[in-house]
Amino acid sequence: MARVEFTNDIAGHVPATTARKAARGARWYRSSFGRALEMLDVAIMILVATYVLNVVTDDHVLTAPLSAFLPLAFGGLCLWWIFREHDVYRFNAEPSAVTHGVKTLGAVVLALPTTAGIGALVAIAVGRPGEAGAWETGIAALLAGCIIVSIHVFAALIMGAMNRAGLFSLNVVIVGATPLAHKLIEEAKASGDISVLGVFDDRLDRAKPLPNHVKLLGDLDDLMSWPHLPSIDRVIVAVSSTAQSRVLQLVNKLRSMPNKVVLAIDMQGFDSDGTTIGRIGNRPVAYVSGAPEDAKRAFWKRVQDLILGSVLLILASPVMALIAVAIKLDSKGPIFFKQKRHGFNNQAFECWKFRSMRVEMTDACAAQQVTQNDPRVTLIGRLIRATSLDELPQLFNVLMGTMSLVGPRPHAIGMKTGDQESEALVAEYAHRHRIKPGMTGWAAIHGSRGPVHNAEQVAERVAYDIAYIRDASLWLDLWIMLRTLPALLGDKGSIR
Repeated sequence: MARVEFTNDIAGHVPATTARKAARGARWYRSSFGRALEMLDVAIMILVATYVLNVVTDDHVLTAPLSAFLPLAFGGLCLWWIFREHDVYRFNAEPSAVTHGVKTLGAVVLALPTTAGIGALVAIAVGRPGEAGAWETGIAALLAGCIIVSIHVFAALIMGAMNRAGLFSLNVVIVGATPLAHKLIEEAKASGDISVLGVFDDRLDRAKPLPNHVKLLGDLDDLMSWPHLPSIDRVIVAVSSTAQSRVLQLVNKLRSMPNKVVLAIDMQGFDSDGTTIGRIGNRPVAYVSGAPEDAKRAFWKRVQDLILGSVLLILASPVMALIAVAIKLDSKGPIFFKQKRHGFNNQAFECWKFRSMRVEMTDACAAQQVTQNDPRVTLIGRLIRATSLDELPQLFNVLMGTMSLVGPRPHAIGMKTGDQESEALVAEYAHRHRIKPGMTGWAAIHGSRGPVHNAEQVAERVAYDIAYIRDASLWLDLWIMLRTLPALLGDKGSIR
């Protein structure tokens, strides 16, 4: 093919604005911003601990006894670890100050009892009263937490402004003027997360005009000698994965470059939303359904369930005792009703509830869903079902680990919608079981609760559940829990 001659706007030269973006954005990274913020948080923890120590011991931090210093030191380490594990130093491309502030506040709320407990244990270990260590460490964590939350809200505002100015965009060039490259350019403009400085293709005669004023800068030889390469964070190969020989040829040629080279995946007709990259053994794989397991997220969700579940069980105990007495006085039979339901990974577990039906009419398989003025429901059963108080014993399931406070509602094994089993009505039904079922959930606060009588209602509930699984986080769980009671009290239409 004859060599194509380029004007000064392409090949070795790029527009002045593009060159400025390359020089300006290449050395700025959100991860560096997060590390700087982490160092600032650690400095705040040290200063607050020093202040609390001086107030308590009336002595300098360097001369204070170890028995006073160690509880605060271990409490500070615990607070820092919780922040790190809670990803408060990771920012999205367009960070929301409110969202990040709530996320940081959730980490502080979780950290307060943990750091106080650590402080008490360390104080006991070094020969001080446990209450003193807990009080000092708790005060330090609370004071440091309040300061840190304020700083993180301000940091998110700064990050958003810097991102809009293009300071955190990854500078990339694309190899291959393909339909996938066009899609990447459009997505880059929408997200602001990456800045596409140009496209290179060794088949220039086939290239079509690129969107958003992105330039075709030349072929692969031009890329290898491009003077702005030191400012490029990624070289993206955007060639169809079905053209394996061409992909291999391009990758082999680009391996000699010092820049990171990545292969954009086109799913060939599949919806790639939510697709992530992981590994099985030593082989890279693409997850096209679900996502790789996140042990850290599962760990913190379990911690959240144990702490909040224990508190809620203690607070609910007087109400639960009154309900138990009322059930015994109202009808013959056991206080609790245990039913087999689908749980995590579709495993069966026994779900606890207060008994709300007459023993002789109990439907263990939910073959017939509850209807208006259902004769099977007892007098007390109507009251506790209308207020969802019959589900309070599921706190035992939460503490046992078979359920979570927030998640998709567990359905009875063999539950039917009309004459068909509910799980046969919607293809994505099984995706509900990718996490533990919950006492409340995203579907519940949006009105999708109680019995479902047709395929459309099943599909609606499944859609809410899948949306929650995709976006689950501590702050979202706290929001759902806060919304649950008003949602239940404001719902007079659902049959329960």
